[in-house]
Amino acid sequence: MTMQAPKTKRGTARREILLRSAEKVIGEKGYAAASIADITRDSSTAQGTFYLYFASKADVFRELVLEMGALIRKVMSEATSSAPNRLEAERLGLRAFLGFVSERPHLYRIVEEARFVDPEAYRDYFSQFEQGYRDQLEKAAASGEISPGNAEVRAWVLMGIAKNLGDRYVLLDQSADLDAVTDEAFDMIKNGLAP
Repeated sequence: MTMQAPKTKRGTARREILLRSAEKVIGEKGYAAASIADITRDSSTAQGTFYLYFASKADVFRELVLEMGALIRKVMSEATSSAPNRLEAERLGLRAFLGFVSERPHLYRIVEEARFVDPEAYRDYFSQFEQGYRDQLEKAAASGEISPGNAEVRAWVLMGIAKNLGDRYVLLDQSADLDAVTDEAFDMIKNGLAP
């Protein structure tokens, strides 16, 4: 159930505080263990106030998944806008993705958990991402920037690389050199495994 947007600046600010607390609490505890009471306690908000902005914990969870999708697409679009070609856009986009995940690991964990908590939101997150990615790859192939191939499969392969690198080098090991990880992954994207 979608709630109406707040009508005042104060309401908008309170809703944002609740979203950030939900991101933190659900990202740390997981969906099942997190409660609305935990979220309102973290945000110093009365529990009843939560329901002015969100119908349920599931509602705020879904909004966070959708927010992650919109934010990461924006971050990657901005990072790749000045790329001279598709290959450089892949390198810049991957680095931007890993940087964003490093800055917002709770939000990234929420998307990962959506596979089980809200499969429809999880599917929508990746489907929306894939659609834009596929279009970009098709244009790059048509202009000769990359070799021709199945853009849908390629989009999912590239998304899989980014997702798994985020899991390994951000969620499991926050000390990784993300530039070095990006360079190594990009070398494989650009040159493949053939000697």
